[in-house]
Amino acid sequence: MPYTVTPTALPEVLILEPKVFGDARGFFLESYNQRDFSKASGLNVQFVQDNHSRSVKGVLRGLHYQIQHPQGKLVRVTQGEVFDVAVDMRRSSPNFGKWVGVVLSADNHRQLWVPPGFAHGFVVTSDTAEFLYKTTDYWYPEFERSLLWSDPGVGVQWPLQSAPQLAAKDAAAKALSEAEAFG
Repeated sequence: MPYTVTPTALPEVLILEPKVFGDARGFFLESYNQRDFSKASGLNVQFVQDNHSRSVKGVLRGLHYQIQHPQGKLVRVTQGEVFDVAVDMRRSSPNFGKWVGVVLSADNHRQLWVPPGFAHGFVVTSDTAEFLYKTTDYWYPEFERSLLWSDPGVGVQWPLQSAPQLAAKDAAAKALSEAEAFG
């Protein structure tokens, strides 16, 4: 099987580890194959958009979600390292407001499946990081919401040495108790 799939503490959020072929020349991996992804994960999703960001150490992006047109995301790091977080935003879920965090890096080649209905974000822990992700729906800025990264009601344990660098929308994000959530 080209992927090893491991459920996290939030069972819908999956860690995928692709098979890596390496030798003295470097490595090769198949970063995505729809047939193998579906077989390994049990998911039948269609990706419609790829995104790529580059950030410096201490940049925290998130926690983002779209209240309408929710996006599933398959995320990975191609350079550097991040601490990646998913928060369950589904009020009907027994895990509502709970979070899981995973280290993703160019070295470990891990990918994370973040399903629709979850807020997503990451903080860069290396000097720089390049972050790639596939989404199951398009970006609709009018439906994008941000959950406050530091909300004590959620309690994400970010690996930070100092205050992160944030976008204005993330600095102004809402706590879980005030945020729009899914049914």
